[in-house]
Amino acid sequence: MFTEIVPSHKVATWLLSTIDGGLDSIGLTHDKTIEEIIYVCIIVAVAVLIGWVLRRIILFISRKWVSLHDTEMSHELINQRVLTHCSHVIPPLVILGLLPFAFDTKSQLLHIIEIALTVYTLIVTAIAINAVLTFIWTRFDKQENTKNLPLKGILNVGKGLVWIIVAIISISVIVDKSPAALLTGLGAFAAALMLIFKDSILGFVAGIQLSQNDMLRVGDWIVVPSTIANGIVVDVSLSAVKVQNWDNTIVTLPPYTLVSTSFQNWRGMSDSGYRLISRSVIFDCDTITQCTPELITAITTEFPEVKSYVAKLQASGKNEYDPGLATVNGTIETNLGLFRAYMCQYLLNHPLIGTDQQILVRIMTPTGEGMPLQIYCYTTTAWTAYEAVQSQIFEHIAATCQKFGLKLYNQPSGNDIETLRLHAEDSKTA
Repeated sequence: MFTEIVPSHKVATWLLSTIDGGLDSIGLTHDKTIEEIIYVCIIVAVAVLIGWVLRRIILFISRKWVSLHDTEMSHELINQRVLTHCSHVIPPLVILGLLPFAFDTKSQLLHIIEIALTVYTLIVTAIAINAVLTFIWTRFDKQENTKNLPLKGILNVGKGLVWIIVAIISISVIVDKSPAALLTGLGAFAAALMLIFKDSILGFVAGIQLSQNDMLRVGDWIVVPSTIANGIVVDVSLSAVKVQNWDNTIVTLPPYTLVSTSFQNWRGMSDSGYRLISRSVIFDCDTITQCTPELITAITTEFPEVKSYVAKLQASGKNEYDPGLATVNGTIETNLGLFRAYMCQYLLNHPLIGTDQQILVRIMTPTGEGMPLQIYCYTTTAWTAYEAVQSQIFEHIAATCQKFGLKLYNQPSGNDIETLRLHAEDSKTA
């Protein structure tokens, strides 16, 4: 198959004549078996030597080229050993080109050795092709795949196809049948092959769906409710999606799990630059009262930022509702309505709250525990800063609401019940 590649006739003739001369010089007869053994040993040694020399030359030239052209591509070419993998094809070609001249054309041993060398050549050729494919994909992924789309599955499919083709050709060489005949026979095993490669097929289709619909990228923060996955996507391949959770554990999911079930991707939050704060506190309903002129005066004196809003409502004699995204909405009818207006103004004045996003301070559905007040706004996506801002807001609510005559709800504890009992006993004694 490969004998035409190497100019073997003259080289083989020279080697055989040299072996004959060597045997004559030491007085050995021209035994055919001895000649074949010596000839095979020599050409194997020559082939290995040629392969080693070529690899050293390629490595030397590539390093010199890297030193002269210090680029990212050249470094990747060296680090991935692409040229070295490709050079492994040379030794078996040399052996295949020189080997037939040492044996009779009808030699069974020659036939077996040629089959083994042909299969080996196919294997190293597949390794070389896959090394080139990996290099091409790496370059594309770094330069063209700016969205970090999960395209590694396509590379895996390409490498898998190379190995399937090599396997079919190798089997055809071993059994001395045409590859077309083997493919025809494989049609009967299609169902079995579908079952064997079910995960790979599903993974490939899922990878295309994830990429085509831009559902997932490397670096995305995802949450998969049906699993324990809650972290950053670090790798997407044909058979697995690797997610690094916040505790640094790695969760591995089949790609088709993300397609067949729902999952939450936080990329939109990261791209927008804002993260939502949506949390509530509960006020004791017994502390919600009508506003008195004294309370309004005290509040506007201590918190002058709401003075203009209160003055506008007092001047109009009715409540006004601004439909904007980031506005002050509240009332002067109750201390809770006045506190809502104050918190709106507080959020508008906060340097890390997005005033071009929706800001709401609203009453939620009352419960048996009290009246929930929800803070709904957007702040920075930086995790530490986000938690700091959120904590600051609710710490401020807890410290400030008392000045409005409001009290946060706390579920009674054993100490509270004991205190009430002692007060009751003291009252009876008195």
